[in-house]
Amino acid sequence: MTRKTARLVRLAGGLMAGTVVLAGCSGGSSDTSADSGAERSASATSSASATTYNEADVAFVQGMLPHHEGALRMAQLADGRAADPRVIDLADRIEEAQGPEIETMTGWLQEWGEPLPDEDMGGMDHGSGGMDMEGMSEEDMTALDSSSGAEFDRMFLEMMIPHHQGAVEMAETEIAEGSDQDAVEMAREIVESQTAEIEEMQTLLAELDG
Repeated sequence: MTRKTARLVRLAGGLMAGTVVLAGCSGGSSDTSADSGAERSASATSSASATTYNEADVAFVQGMLPHHEGALRMAQLADGRAADPRVIDLADRIEEAQGPEIETMTGWLQEWGEPLPDEDMGGMDHGSGGMDMEGMSEEDMTALDSSSGAEFDRMFLEMMIPHHQGAVEMAETEIAEGSDQDAVEMAREIVESQTAEIEEMQTLLAELDG
């Protein structure tokens, strides 16, 4: 092989190596670009999910939180005061259902950056959109706290029925006007479960009065 031919071979080898290096750099750049695109997409998705709620969702959660807390207070009073096993069972179910919902709704407000309702509201005489939560005044709660046996059972049902009816009205408004899918789904569950409990309590109250 002549010196000229050897130089040409070395030159060709160098060009090929350079091509491989450039191809590798190009591939890395493409990967980086793809990663950046994925990050932008994830960021956009996160941003979109953070703006899925509207004013109706906020009003629903801020109204339902103290409302649930009021029902929870009533349900907790049944322990040691209620006489009818059906009332005790109902109170247990209300506590089991609404306790976790309170935690969930509190988390939503924190996630949305919206204020929590005042702690002293407690669901007493509380309304949403002008609705009055009948049967839940502080005076009635004191009377319920002081009662026991059949008197407690009757008073508990007489207070909880209109309280549930108010919750159903609030939930129906959320279903019609809300935007957040999770909040609307909770509203549907409230309508379904509390409508059934209203019918159950009305039947039970009629039997106690009969």
